[in-house]
Amino acid sequence: MGERLSTLDASFLYLEEPDTPMHVSGVLILDKPPGGMDALAKLVEARLSLVPRYRQRVAEVPGHLANPVWVDDPDFDIAYHVRRSGLPRPGTENQLLDVVSRLTSRPLDRSRPLWEAYLVEGLTGNRVAVVTKTHPALVDGLSAIDLGQVLLDVAPDAPAPEPIEWRPRRVPSGRQLLVQALDEYARRPSAIVDTALGAVTDVRATAARLTGVAGGLLRTARSTILSAPHSPLNTSIGRQRRVAVARAELADVKRIRKGQGGTVNDVLLTVVTGALREWLLSRGEPVVAGTSVRALVPVSLQDDDSSRGDRVSSYLVDLPVGEPNPRVRLTRLSYAMRGVAAHGQSVSADNLIALTGFAPPTLHALGARAARGLSRRLFNLVVTNVPGPQVPLYAAGSQMLEVFPFVPLARGQGLSIGMTSYNGRVFFGLNADRDSVGDVDVLADLIEQEVGELAETAS
Repeated sequence: MGERLSTLDASFLYLEEPDTPMHVSGVLILDKPPGGMDALAKLVEARLSLVPRYRQRVAEVPGHLANPVWVDDPDFDIAYHVRRSGLPRPGTENQLLDVVSRLTSRPLDRSRPLWEAYLVEGLTGNRVAVVTKTHPALVDGLSAIDLGQVLLDVAPDAPAPEPIEWRPRRVPSGRQLLVQALDEYARRPSAIVDTALGAVTDVRATAARLTGVAGGLLRTARSTILSAPHSPLNTSIGRQRRVAVARAELADVKRIRKGQGGTVNDVLLTVVTGALREWLLSRGEPVVAGTSVRALVPVSLQDDDSSRGDRVSSYLVDLPVGEPNPRVRLTRLSYAMRGVAAHGQSVSADNLIALTGFAPPTLHALGARAARGLSRRLFNLVVTNVPGPQVPLYAAGSQMLEVFPFVPLARGQGLSIGMTSYNGRVFFGLNADRDSVGDVDVLADLIEQEVGELAETAS
């Protein structure tokens, strides 16, 4: 019978609302494959056997007596999940981002496996894009494998595996799911207590269950910085999103780090801080010496020479947007990041997952929906940074040129920023509420300007 969702994974589904979908989006920019888009589509289909959950959907237990289970989707249709699209001429980046914005706004279909991939052709420079959407409940753990990981190769001539015939297992009936749940309760009586505590049939009760998990984060906030500063980033949000992207050379970031101290992550946070400062000023917001913006910063602990990317810690960091001197901003952020780690003020990876759904596919899946009412009080935005491979990767013989992550928005939060380094560059993906942060493209431009200015001071 199907594997049961954990109470945590079930809460991701039950706490999700139409205006705050939890899926993580990603955009991969590639050279056009030699075999065209057909080659990409065939590669996805051939490698689905490596990620069996991508052919499974969620089945509810009658009466919600227990958490749902994963079952094979007998009606699985690869054409539904892998869709093709084309940009009108001239195929600019702005046209692509308009498409990504619309796709990011739409929740995934709960009656099907919780992922989608869009193959977009017509991008200038003989390039194509792959836009992915993956629900955190689909990938249950930091070491799990996702579609993006099996799609990319380190060699352009890596052979595509032959598709393996897949035969779905029979979907259990409602009666069978009920019997399975009762049998689990009989063998492990504490399971019924766990389910009751999970209270997945009631959103308010589920939020109450999260209170215990959130306790560590709340205690951290109370003992250090209390509630988050007032910010225009925290407001009622709608269902529509607008995305933007920015880029930086990793060599410039490392030169800044070498010349002024700190870590690569400290430099990137300084870049974001300076850009936020200028963005707030451009909107006529009051920015004084003590003005700050609080970020929830999940940080990959991957070393430069390590191939592991599943070690994560998280920090509540006040970004000093009121500080006009970029060197001082970097010094303050470096000190703050060292301080929270040294004094145990970080939130463990396990607690972060339980609170906000931080999970693969690329460690950017900060499911801020689970934080619900906590988010407005504790932090103003989410900033993720995940180091990626510094060698070229390929799909269907085509080199991946760029990769942009887009982190979901929590209720009451108008902006999230994802960062990923790959092959000597850093890529920023900005996901924003279309109504309250409609000028997110201005912020993206300011990020690139900030990198340039910092690099000049480090020369």
